[in-house]
Order: sequence, then structure tokens, then C-alpha cells
Amino acid sequence: MAKYRIMISGGGTGGHIFPAIAIANSLKKKHPDAEFLFVGALGRMEMEKVPEAGYKIEGLPIMGIQRRLTVKNLMLPFKLLKSMLKARKLIKEFKPHIAIGVGGYASGPLLRAANNAGVPTLLQEQNSFAGLTNKLLAKKAKLVCVAYPEMDKFFPKDRILITGNPVRSEVVKLDGKRQRALEFFNLENDKKVILVVGGSLGAWSINEGVGNSLKHWEKEGVQLIWQTGKLYHERAMEQAKPYENWVKVQQFIKRMDLAYAAADLVVSRAGAIAVSELCLVKKPSIFVPLPSAAEDHQTKNAMVLVNRQAASLIKDQEVKDGLAATVSDLLAKPEELNKMSERMESLGYHDAADLIADQAIKIMDRG
Repeated sequence: MAKYRIMISGGGTGGHIFPAIAIANSLKKKHPDAEFLFVGALGRMEMEKVPEAGYKIEGLPIMGIQRRLTVKNLMLPFKLLKSMLKARKLIKEFKPHIAIGVGGYASGPLLRAANNAGVPTLLQEQNSFAGLTNKLLAKKAKLVCVAYPEMDKFFPKDRILITGNPVRSEVVKLDGKRQRALEFFNLENDKKVILVVGGSLGAWSINEGVGNSLKHWEKEGVQLIWQTGKLYHERAMEQAKPYENWVKVQQFIKRMDLAYAAADLVVSRAGAIAVSELCLVKKPSIFVPLPSAAEDHQTKNAMVLVNRQAASLIKDQEVKDGLAATVSDLLAKPEELNKMSERMESLGYHDAADLIADQAIKIMDRG
């Protein structure tokens, strides 16, 4: 077959973008001469992150539906039409052998145009509750790669393959890194480490819960790596001043591998990629699902682990006053933490990006 030409579309959040890049990297490793074109939504995160990863990207003027009544919603039909026309033009010019959709606004027009042009499509669904775009596109997809069991309530059963979620490989390789991690964050060897992450933008409710827990945790003799996000960072620095010898405040953690390596317990949102990473690094976790996530999918992601006693959950409205005790109770049960770690490992899928890349190659070779 001639050199592969591959289009990958989707984005809006890191949860869509990082899997897309991981799939591209795996395909590139297997076929270094392959050509790639990403398609994203103008003004969204992918327009910056994809070029940083070394790939070309085109933007569509597509936007999501606003949940409240707004003038922006009146523009949606026009933006959708413009996006469809541009997607059709990109398909015609690039002539891809496959179009891969990872969810998000842009994947709808692009994969629809691919289907209309007879280009085979493959979908990757990160969450345990499928997104609307992927549900609509699945009817014509050759394959839907999923991260959770029982996804046949959303997709045709004969086209589902459980692969897990592609994650950044450098983030989940922790062997031999603990000592280096403790030195990196200036932490002590003999004290438990709590890692709090609320996503790249931070999570106000979780941050408030942490702020309210500092006095309590000081008595427990623990240490804290606290990723605050941009909006809460200044307030967190003030709150942490009396405890700066054991509280390490970070606006954004670039070395997540070292943060994971240092941690004994993680407090996190329950986005699909965060959950997948935590399973692979086998870190006992307390999930605080984002209540405004579409179809409450973060709660559904977390409950897959909670129902298997592999993680704990605290509701967003309870985290402000309940985080301190929830963390302390778990840290006081080392045997339970070890069991949670073992159960998490059984739910992690290794080499997801390679599995998806292999399926994409099979589809392209079949034509």
C-alpha cells in the first residue's frame, strides 16, 4: 500500500487531545513515513497542543451548544454548515486512508464528511458514558475502541473493542523514580504524601476542601503536593504559608510522573484520562467527580472503580467539609490502601495506543 495518510479529529479538552496525540505517535512509530492531519475546533486547546507535539492541524469554526439560552446558540447552524463544508474540502484535498475520531466538537463534521466520501472511520471513546458525537458517528464506524466494559448500550456490539485509554507513556513510567520525586518536591522520606489534582485548570471545590483540611492534616504529620490551577493559586499560596515546610503548592504540575511517584494517596477529578493514568500507576485514589460534566459521566467513570472497591468517592458538594476526614481515614488503613492499589492494577489497560494503532492499520490495509 502507498504511504498512509491519516486524519485525526476531536479535542476541546486534554482528555480528548492527549489520546489523539498518543494514537498518532504510535502510528508514526510503526510507520515513520505516514502523513498526518489533525482537525480541531478553532480557539480550542488542540490548536496549540497538537502543533507542540509536532503535527499539523486545521481548525473548524464548530462550537458546542450552550446549556443556557444565549445568542451564541443562534450561530450554531451557520458554524455547523461552515464546518461541514470545510471538513468536506479537507477530506477531498488530503485524501485520507482513515479518519480517527476521539470525541469533541470537531470530530462530528470531519467524520461525517469522511463517511460521505467513503473513507473508513475509527472511533475512540474515553468515558464509561459515551459522548453524543461518538454515539451518532458509531453507526457508520468500522470500529469503536472503548475503555470500559458494557459499552454495547451505546454502540453496535459487533464493532466494539476494549483497548483502554491511550495515555502519555512518560507519565505512567514510575519505576525507580520515588526518591528522585521526593527530592524534586523537597519532601521527606518517612511521611505519607497526598497528591491533589483538579485537572489542568484546577477545581475550586477541591481547593476549598484542601484549604479547610490543612490544620487537620498538620496534626496527622503528612505531606501535600497541591496542584491548584491558575485561578486559585494565589489564594492557596496564602493558605499554605503557615505550613510551607510540608505543603508544596503548584499552579500546574509539568512532571506528573514524579508527582505520581511521590504520592501515597491521590485526590482527583474523575476525567477518563485521569482515571486511566491512576489505574496504570496503581495509586489509591479519592475521586471528586465534576458535577457539571455532560451526562454526569465523571461519576460514572469513578463508579466503575468504586464498585470494585478500587477507589473511593466523595461528592463535589461534600468535599469542602468532608475531605480532611476522608483522606485521614484512608491513610490510617495501609492494608486497605494496598488492596485498592492491587484492584486498580487489574483495571488498567497497557499499550492502548498501540492496540488502537494496530486496528487502524488493519482497517487501512483492508481499504
